[in-house]
Amino acid sequence: MELRQLRYFVTLAEELHFGRAAAREHIVQSALSQQIQRLERELGVRLLNRSTHHVDLTAAGAAFLVEARQILDHVGRAAQAARNAAGSAPVLRAGIIDAGYDTMPQILRELQHAHPGLTIHQVEAGTPEQYRQLADGRLDIAIGHASQAPAEVTSKLVRLDPLGVLVPDEHRFAELGGVPVAALADELLLLGEESQTPELNQFVITLCRSAGFAPAVYEGTVQSSRAAADLVLQHRCVHCVPSSFRTSNRPGTTWRPLVEPATHYPWSLLWHQDNPSPHIATVIDSARRLAERLGWLEPIGSEPGEGAPSVTSHP
Repeated sequence: MELRQLRYFVTLAEELHFGRAAAREHIVQSALSQQIQRLERELGVRLLNRSTHHVDLTAAGAAFLVEARQILDHVGRAAQAARNAAGSAPVLRAGIIDAGYDTMPQILRELQHAHPGLTIHQVEAGTPEQYRQLADGRLDIAIGHASQAPAEVTSKLVRLDPLGVLVPDEHRFAELGGVPVAALADELLLLGEESQTPELNQFVITLCRSAGFAPAVYEGTVQSSRAAADLVLQHRCVHCVPSSFRTSNRPGTTWRPLVEPATHYPWSLLWHQDNPSPHIATVIDSARRLAERLGWLEPIGSEPGEGAPSVTSHP
């Protein structure tokens, strides 16, 4: 069955006259008649009653007309959607964890500079929600720790982000060039919102345990990076965060890197292995250029394993 046969049949059903229908379709009457006959043979039913002076639909023809019109309408909409997509600006849907974490925003700024015609939709969501949106196609690319990603999610390490601690300017750590991990045993530690950064929280807890202690964790929760900085300013806790945490330069606070051991949090780009978007490779290329320029992967190391923190020494 061909689409032109459906179109010829619908036109004939509207005209109920072979001559007028052939004229509308810009074909000769004999060709129209042959195509209708072929359609009837393929369906195994008679669609039209014909006589010398009269044409009308059979019951089968009337039923087939309803479905044929719907098929042609769907085909028309599909063709228009394709034309609209071809004529519109390309779109990338990118996940960011929180405005306070600057790795993905920096990558997207690099991407936008290199590809000004690309429309980027930034979706703020925690890593568990990003996984869900990657799976159902609402996101093209996301960012997070690759160790907890579902099997169908592919990853590319883009940054080894020095882990440190955010403290008030008056705190004893503020005078140090680096804070030994073991020194956190005497502090009340603020972790991230569990629904937003569970991998980072687990990373910090595992790091503390590897240093021989279980951290004392602040029991409250915060919904934003600004709220976390406010708690630090109130001397209620210290906040263990990577260097890319924007509020690390919040007035009244000081960020100091962790040492003994120096530790880096691995940020990876994440995307669903079946996502057909051609822009994923473009994002990865932009991240690679940015990482080379800013030294994000120095010291160079392999992608971190499943569960243990990535601990590297400063060069």
